[in-house]
Amino acid sequence: MFSNEILKGTIKPLIIKLISDNGRMYGYQIAQKVKELSSDNIILTEGALYPALHKLVDEGILVVESEQIGNRERKYYSLSRSQMQTATSKLDEVRQSIQILVQLFDIPQSVYDTK
Repeated sequence: MFSNEILKGTIKPLIIKLISDNGRMYGYQIAQKVKELSSDNIILTEGALYPALHKLVDEGILVVESEQIGNRERKYYSLSRSQMQTATSKLDEVRQSIQILVQLFDIPQSVYDTK
């Protein structure tokens, strides 16, 4: 299973990456996509996902739109056009951090290179 400590530090960039790749998404959809892409190793709980989404909205990185689906309101999140550079910077920061960790832990490239 994936470390909760590591997830706490990467959940916001993970959300940014998913929305960047998939366009607007709603919370449950984000959680399911993470589960799918991680082969069920990362399960985003509501208690982890929604506070992160709200912080990204508060920071202006995401915008939220509500739609009525039947008798329910669904909130869709998308990247703010005005904060695209900030979003890109956050993703670059994670990539650089991973590269440093790979070096520190002496992980051979063949372990993480999927190409």
